[in-house]
Amino acid sequence: MSGRTALVTGATGLLGRQVFKVFDETTGWTAKGTGFTRADGTSILKVDLSKPSEIEKTLDEVKPQVVVHCAANRFPDKVDKDPEGTRIINIEASKTLANLCAARDILLIYISTDYVFAGRPGDAPYEAGAQTGPTNLYGQTKLDGETAVLAEYKAAGKEGKGAVLRVPVLYGSAKENAESAVNVLMDAVSKVQKEGVTVKMDHWALRFPTNTEDVARVCKDIAVKGLGGVKLPPILQFSSEDKYTKYEICQLFAEIMGLPIDRLEPNTEGNDPAASVQRPYDCHLSTKALKDIGIDVSTQSFEGWWRRECRAFRH
Repeated sequence: MSGRTALVTGATGLLGRQVFKVFDETTGWTAKGTGFTRADGTSILKVDLSKPSEIEKTLDEVKPQVVVHCAANRFPDKVDKDPEGTRIINIEASKTLANLCAARDILLIYISTDYVFAGRPGDAPYEAGAQTGPTNLYGQTKLDGETAVLAEYKAAGKEGKGAVLRVPVLYGSAKENAESAVNVLMDAVSKVQKEGVTVKMDHWALRFPTNTEDVARVCKDIAVKGLGGVKLPPILQFSSEDKYTKYEICQLFAEIMGLPIDRLEPNTEGNDPAASVQRPYDCHLSTKALKDIGIDVSTQSFEGWWRRECRAFRH
């Protein structure tokens, strides 16, 4: 494993930072990243992924053996407000990247989501080959991105060099809590400390929060397998087994912080039929496809990570 280069798109984001870090800290690897607004121009290159010429130029300059494609518009509510911009980044840029990587024999790992599934009660856990059925535009654009990536590798006769990695809701070291749909729940706990402020919190949908450090390690392990001659299955899935509703996560945060949450109201009603973004009930992902190629799917404890993270907050 000497002298290999990994290129990480979206390397300034919540997941991309950790994927960049894990390759950067692994002997025998060089890490490069792409970003846009937060690119530093040295290790993180400024690349507009909506422009094929910029992607091509970057691939030819960096000459990576593997690309981990983390860049995406990944917030369902924001996706609904900018469907066209989302399609460009989540589908078109992914298709272009796959086309250019396949032509250069570069291994591509496309990060996708558990939201490609309908998540109806009783259907989970979902195997990698299970019937998809996104309930919102975000899930649909990521599924369309998956299809585009795999089609480009198939057309190039390079099946097994392009793989999808589906992951659930992520948490981890964040520059600001809003980067993660889990970390941001810390803000909800803070908000209800103010007199007269009440917040309704979902206590219906089941989530399986997974740490970005664990996902990053799995990305590296997939890259090592793929470059080591293992023909990768088209779709891989990774998830923790820690199961919570958003309200239960808030309860845990409050307990760790020693704060009351009497004004945080559990909402067990599920989706408001009038809401534009319909969220699935349970999209728990099976990790069997990863285990089958010999990749360790263990994860750190959600509660344990937050207890360590929050020690600094408690006086």
